[in-house]
Parts: sequence; structure tokens; C-alpha cells
Amino acid sequence: MAFGAKQWLEMVSPTNSALFNPVVLKKTIEEQGANLARGMSNFLDDLRRQLSGEPPAGTENFVVGRDVAVTEGKVVLRNQLIELIQYAPTTEKVHPEPILIIPAWIMKYYVLDLSPHNSLIRYLVAQGHTVFCISWKNPDADDRDLGMDEYLEFGLHAALDAVTSIVPEQGIHAAGYCLGGTLLSIGASAMARDGDTRLVSVSLLAAQTDFSEPGELGLFINQSQVALLEASMAQTGFLSSSQMSGAFQLLRAYDLVWSRMIDEYLLGDRRPMTDLMAWNADGTRLPAKMHSQYLRRLYLNNDLSAGRYPVTGRPVSVGNITVPMFCVGTASDHIAPWRSVYKLHLLTSAELTFVLTTGGHNGGIVSEPGRGKRRYQIHTRAVNEGYMAPDEWQATAQTHPDSWWPAWSAWLQERSGDVVAPPLMGSESNGYPTICDAPGEYVRS
Repeated sequence: MAFGAKQWLEMVSPTNSALFNPVVLKKTIEEQGANLARGMSNFLDDLRRQLSGEPPAGTENFVVGRDVAVTEGKVVLRNQLIELIQYAPTTEKVHPEPILIIPAWIMKYYVLDLSPHNSLIRYLVAQGHTVFCISWKNPDADDRDLGMDEYLEFGLHAALDAVTSIVPEQGIHAAGYCLGGTLLSIGASAMARDGDTRLVSVSLLAAQTDFSEPGELGLFINQSQVALLEASMAQTGFLSSSQMSGAFQLLRAYDLVWSRMIDEYLLGDRRPMTDLMAWNADGTRLPAKMHSQYLRRLYLNNDLSAGRYPVTGRPVSVGNITVPMFCVGTASDHIAPWRSVYKLHLLTSAELTFVLTTGGHNGGIVSEPGRGKRRYQIHTRAVNEGYMAPDEWQATAQTHPDSWWPAWSAWLQERSGDVVAPPLMGSESNGYPTICDAPGEYVRS
């Protein structure tokens, strides 16, 4: 009821009307209505773009491979689900343990490799890390039967095998973002269960492992809603990006809908397009089977935190993970609320460093050093140390200005060996030749 009332109040707010918004009235008088004429032109242009399937105005300034996703690298693996990118070193020596990044597949991977100044991947490479990143295929109707098991097999495990072959005899720092972090936690739990010791650390960025308190997003996920989605996906074979973006827009309706309408249609001023906004408009699809499993097993049944999630026919437990863990929550996250992300403390007794940073689900992660008004809190819980409730943690954890990126890089370096010569790009003798330049082909579909 509170959510519905909030949506209604934002919709009928007097500021949404040219007659009752004093800023709009003042500008209309000053410009003799020219702002409303520009606003109508903006509205008609947006309508035309939406009906024709064109991206929003300004996205032409952020072309993948030209303006964004430009960190130098090579695609060293391509299968039916992923391309694996190995990034070229920019330092004479590198830390011996590579980093494997598993982004979410509800988004294009290059949110972590936007413009050169705010690319997390470029930053890690500059700190002397050998970085690999998965670029997921954008599925279509033919991929309707891809499920979570396939995302583990052809995604995480295929990438791990490639990294192990290219950088042999070294442990791997694995990092997962959003849904990619949830997949990593499942995969790392299965690896720990089965005695696979290739991982030397696990980092989860805005990723949930316990879905009992998913926040306002849970309003869109119940038995009837999931059944409706499944019926829709049975016809198309996938969930479209427009269906996902509609739910996310409702979670932040004022910022993403109404204030934009006022600026662009009433004041007549186009908001300048940014790399993050252009990336957000570059949507992806989700396979029907995977999305149904994800919603039912994780959101509705909360199988992972309860020790019921099956991998190769046997349940896994996050509690089996014993390697050091680094976990990031973002203060204004509407998709993975930080208190929900914090519940990882209840699932594992491993060493756990938790970071709470300002910003939202994307902006809090894409938070390069030198960005004004950013700050973060950080605290490390030792192995088997007692539990601290989230409010107590927030009241006592030390606060630092600026970006959390340097803290993560330092954390990784502390758990890495002495620097060595960089590995070769790919390993053709082991079946991983360099296929093409980054960012590859899958990201362009």
C-alpha cells in the first residue's frame, strides 16, 4: 500500500503540470512558450525512437568499442553462452593471481568498463592485476532452455578452466557483480563442497545470497507475478529488457520518470547523456528457463541461504566457502538492498570484509577515485568472529572519503604473491587462442 501510494502521489504531484510548477511557469513566461515547443519536439522524438526501437537521444556518442568498453584486450574463449576477455597488462610486473570478473547477464558487462576515466577493469589492470571478464551472450528465443546449470557450466566453470590454462598453477581471485555475484557464490559453494581449491578469494559486489528481504523489488515477485511472467516467456522464449526496465523505473519513478519529464518536456532542456545512462539503455534479454529458476529458487524459495540449492544434483552451502571474502553493499540500492547483501555474515564464518558505499546499485559500484562526495565504510570480520547486526555495524565501522576501489585493490594485493612477468595473451597450445580484440562480438548484439 505504501509503494502504491508513493507512486500515485508522485504521478499527481502539482510539479508535473506546467500550470502549477513555478519553475516551469517562470521559464514559459521568460521564453514566451519556446520551452514548451522544445519539450513537444523532445517528446515526439522520444516517441518516434521508442516506436522504431531506436536508442535514446545522445547514445550515439557512446559507441561500444569506440567510446566505452575500450580497455585493450583479447577474446580468448567463445562458446554458446560467453566470450571471455583477457585484458592486456599495462605494468611491467603483475600480481601472479589473476582476477576473474563475473558480471550479471541482466546487463551488458561493460558497466565495469565504461569510459577510460571510470572503468573499474582499467583501474585494476593499472594496479598490476591480470584481469579476465565474462561477456555474456544476449539470448534470443532459441536460448529459451538455458537454465542456471548452463550458466554455471558454460559461464563460470568454462571461464575458470580457461583462466587456469592461461595462468597455470595460480589461484584465482573471483569477483561477481549483482546476479553474477549470486552465481559466483553458488559456484564457489559447489567448488568448496567438491574440494576444488582454485579460488583464493571471493568478492561480491552488490550481490545477494539471502533473498528473504529483497526490498521493494519483492513487490514484483510473488507466485502470481512469476506465473504471469512464465506465461509471457513461454510465448517469446525470453524476458525482454523493456519488461525489466519498467519494474526498475517504478522503483525510482521520480528520478527516472517524473523529474525527467519535467526537465525535457516542460522546461524543454535535454538532460546530457552520460556513459552510464547510455549503457543502461543498452538492454539485454533473459532466457525463459533461467529467469523462472532464478525467481523461484532464489527469490520465492530462498534455496541458497537455506542450503537447498542444487548443483549437479546435490545441495550447496555458502558456509562451505572458507577463502577470504570481500562484499560491497551500496547505501541507496533498490535492487540489492545493502542490509540484504549484509546477510552474507549469517551464511559464512570465513574472513569477511564488508564495505558500505554511497550511491545506488550501479553508481555505487562505478565509483572511481577522485569523485566528489563519495565515501564508504569498511570493516573486516575475522574467521569465526561473532555476528554484528547491520545497524551496529553501520554505527561503528570506520568511514573513509572517496572511492572504495583502492581499498579493494589493496585487499587483493595483500592476498596475492610477489609480482612477476605478465602472462601471455591466451594459450593456443591449451585450446585458448586469441580470437579477436576486446570487447568482442557478444556485447554488440
